[in-house]
Amino acid sequence: MKDELAGLWSLRRKDVVPALSAAAAEGDRSENAEYIYRKKQLAEIDRKIRYFSKRLDEMKVVNQLPANRDKIYFGAWVELEDEQGIQQCYRIVGADETSAAKGHISIDSPMARALLGRTLGDSVTLQLPTGSTTVEIIAVRYQP
Repeated sequence: MKDELAGLWSLRRKDVVPALSAAAAEGDRSENAEYIYRKKQLAEIDRKIRYFSKRLDEMKVVNQLPANRDKIYFGAWVELEDEQGIQQCYRIVGADETSAAKGHISIDSPMARALLGRTLGDSVTLQLPTGSTTVEIIAVRYQP
């Protein structure tokens, strides 16, 4: 996030501001497509800068493992087995790190909230868009 924020400031914003100024100098702004485009582009960059700045102020890096590694906390890899015997693995991560392809679920998601504090062998009822299902926790691990 820090790198992306720095890139927004140093590269993208520094390129867009002069282009916006040049487009504004061309005259009538109401029909100036370049001006309208650059203005929208600058607004989007500024929105991302505000978002990243705010998120970076609130973020905490978790660099130690929990004392009780049998319980599910932030950063845990959790293997679940559903009623049909299908196993799936998820990692509980921050909202900015979610990735369905990697199996990373947000700590704010209903599934993660249902799993937090549970231990190996617990059965948990999850509310899914397709209905509720009961899963068993078959593995909990923490990796750096």
